[in-house]
Amino acid sequence: MRTFRIPFASPARTLSLLLSLCLALGFLGVFAPGSRAAAARPGDQPAKRVNSADSAPRSSIAAERRKESDRDVRADASKRPPVVGSAPTAVASGAARPRALAAAAACNTGDFTGKTGSALVAQIKSATVDCVNTLFNLKGNDAKLAFNEAQMVTVANALRDLSPGYPGDDSTSATQVVLYLRAGYFVQWYNPDVVGPYGSGLKTAIRGGLDAFYAAPHSQDVTDANGATLAEAVTLVDSAAENARYLYVVKRLLNGYNSSYNASWWMLNAVNNTYTVLWRGHQNSDFLPAVQADPSVLDTLAAFASNNNALLGGDNGYLVSNAGRELGRFLQYPALQAKVRPLVKKLLGQSAMTGRTAALWVGLAEMTDSYDQANCAYYGTCDLAARLKAAVLATSYTCSPSIRILAQALTSDQLTTACTSLTGQDAYVHGVVRDNGPVANDGNSTIEVAVFHSSSDYQTYAGAIFGISTDNGGMYLEGDPAAAGNQPRFVAYEAEWVRPAFQIWNLNHEYTHYLDGRFDMYGDFNAGMVTPTVWWVEGFAEYVSYSYRNVEYTDAIAQAGQHTYALSTLFDTTYDNADQTRIYNWGYLAVRYMLQSHRADMDALLAKYRTGDWNGARTLLKTTIGTRYDADFNAWLTACNGGNCGPTVPTAPECTGADTRQLDKNCRRSGVAATTGNYAYFYLYVPAGTTSLTITADGGTGNADLYYNRSAWATTGSYTAKSTTTGNHESLTVANPPAGYNYISLYAQQGFTGASVTTSY
Repeated sequence: MRTFRIPFASPARTLSLLLSLCLALGFLGVFAPGSRAAAARPGDQPAKRVNSADSAPRSSIAAERRKESDRDVRADASKRPPVVGSAPTAVASGAARPRALAAAAACNTGDFTGKTGSALVAQIKSATVDCVNTLFNLKGNDAKLAFNEAQMVTVANALRDLSPGYPGDDSTSATQVVLYLRAGYFVQWYNPDVVGPYGSGLKTAIRGGLDAFYAAPHSQDVTDANGATLAEAVTLVDSAAENARYLYVVKRLLNGYNSSYNASWWMLNAVNNTYTVLWRGHQNSDFLPAVQADPSVLDTLAAFASNNNALLGGDNGYLVSNAGRELGRFLQYPALQAKVRPLVKKLLGQSAMTGRTAALWVGLAEMTDSYDQANCAYYGTCDLAARLKAAVLATSYTCSPSIRILAQALTSDQLTTACTSLTGQDAYVHGVVRDNGPVANDGNSTIEVAVFHSSSDYQTYAGAIFGISTDNGGMYLEGDPAAAGNQPRFVAYEAEWVRPAFQIWNLNHEYTHYLDGRFDMYGDFNAGMVTPTVWWVEGFAEYVSYSYRNVEYTDAIAQAGQHTYALSTLFDTTYDNADQTRIYNWGYLAVRYMLQSHRADMDALLAKYRTGDWNGARTLLKTTIGTRYDADFNAWLTACNGGNCGPTVPTAPECTGADTRQLDKNCRRSGVAATTGNYAYFYLYVPAGTTSLTITADGGTGNADLYYNRSAWATTGSYTAKSTTTGNHESLTVANPPAGYNYISLYAQQGFTGASVTTSY
């Protein structure tokens, strides 16, 4: 997900682009960066910089639908106090899903803001669900006119009036009415001064509406048609902060669940949304007293998890693990511990740390660790993070003196492939940024790469082991690079949806964050965020991930044709003011343009970043450069969208030796060519004590294979190491090369021209 540099002190400050989240990542290359492509995949989006739980009223239906695949039900931002522990996960892929939502229908905001009373209700009922969904975005006076308390009371009363005749489908427009109310609570939460306060009048009206809806016989139908409305109505309970009043709805859905629900994605969603009612109910003052008065909801959760244990390991297993997690969350209350402890212990005994039932065990264990750690021996959950790490990330593999991989299930070939990609990237990045070594006070000389076997394993284990949010596509944890003993790491997972192909999702993107933080960005992550640097931090990670792998960033190139942002506007990007498209697609475009077209400005900017002169860097971007390049950037976008983005930045200067076969430290030979079956030969003098030599070939047409020999001319029949992938992108890292002359060649598997060879050590 492309995540970003984040200090250990606040590991949950991930980025939230959940939203757009995911926005759908692109599955590009063996190590996909955090880009987005056509279809969302598990965990492919970054998460917002939030605490352990988002607490605002849920966002629009479109945003939530996008978040399905992230298996998380968090809202888009955090305003209410954080809740310790993870949020419930969202619906997985087992049930038949409804047709994907089409682009929002064209709507006239004035049709809602200009009407009151029965005319407003009629307008809502006549609108499409997509149209009502757009109202979650209202701001300013439009927000006030649409969602002031009088308007909301009118619509809540309309829900009350239509509910007795609710037919179990949307023929009476119940979904639009429920969604309008949700939009109102959402918009008012973020704009209370504009919309105005909500008081007892609305509380009475919304209770009347929800009471009537849940009393309607057809609200209990197990059908897609009812589920589409019911799922939103369950979320409305939380939006209206009526979590305590409707605990009976939670129990009804959990007790009523059976295999017939599995045929309906919407009904599964409705069941799963009950966990949000519980999860955020803890933030309401009336919630604990309600559970104390009737603790049967605790028995319901325990029974659901126990009776449906067989679902674990399957598409709908999240329903069981969420039940366990929400039961365990009640351990925070001393008054309920005598009741909850044995229920939790029993479920732990019915599950295990690894294997099919792991999601239930780990969720329960996390709750005991958060709320009842002093009694960890009773549960068998002491030393939880260390035990999980040892049991799950059992493979330790040293790629190089600076890179160590901890893996759950990588084969030896996969480890080698990953290591080759990582070690070859160093020289590439150094060639692009032209640094002079690590920034001052940066001791992050090694990195730990933790790789889970799948997105679901990542979501099950990474939070408990590393204390991070897992509603994203991976995370780089920088820590404090000046602190003795600090261990930076990034946490990633295999992209199981592309198997049998092998991908570690976001591998090159996240590794770029490590290199960028060490060689370009002074201090820790927080230091670099005092002024807007996101355009560079995320845009550069995207740029390297795509250009290093020689993959076209089709999503970004398509965005170029939209001309959405001026370059000067992109310099203002932050994680809080931008969506995923602006952060990643447009960050890439801005970085690529600046590196290609204004190298001197970039050198000056990076010089300031490297010393922590954030204000000086900001002045350079917004005053010295300002809007000066906006017109040229706009023209470049047109050309780029048309297929002419220009060449990516050379990553090393040309070698200067008179013999064109001679390579030297950190330089390249360009324009290399050979006809099919022939060679282009090179040699390199390596000084004594060299611990690592990296050789890369790239660019041009045809198919050139890379060969290396320690002691003689390298050929297909005489070599020490080789890289022979399709095309001209080849890379080798040689550990402890011998002092003296070393030999390199490009063999023309197919005649090639325009290639380059780069060496670094």
